[in-house]
Amino acid sequence: MLLRFVPRVLLCVLALLVGCSSTGSASGRTDGMATVRASQLPAEARETLALIDKGGPFPYARDGVVFGNFEGLLPRQQRGYYHEFTVRTPGSRDRGARRIVTGRGGEIYYTDDHYDSFRAVLR
Repeated sequence: MLLRFVPRVLLCVLALLVGCSSTGSASGRTDGMATVRASQLPAEARETLALIDKGGPFPYARDGVVFGNFEGLLPRQQRGYYHEFTVRTPGSRDRGARRIVTGRGGEIYYTDDHYDSFRAVLR
């Protein structure tokens, strides 16, 4: 009886280890999402990250507003959990399509297509 029990315990331990492994994001919450290293982001996105780290000042009035996640592409959280910041787009006459979205848990996401897709930023 004990010999039949040991493989099950090992399988459970293995499942726990795989389920708890981090993917390298700020909080390990990429949930199978595409990722990008911060160093591989466009220069303007790295500038926005530096401003976020410093707490501003931000060039756009809407920087730091609550991001609603209406598209449902980010992990579901309560309203107010996510905030968005504009990534300057050279040549664009408006804010452009690029954004960084941050979560209260330290998550950082990047979109260059105005919320049609996201990549978790690895730092």
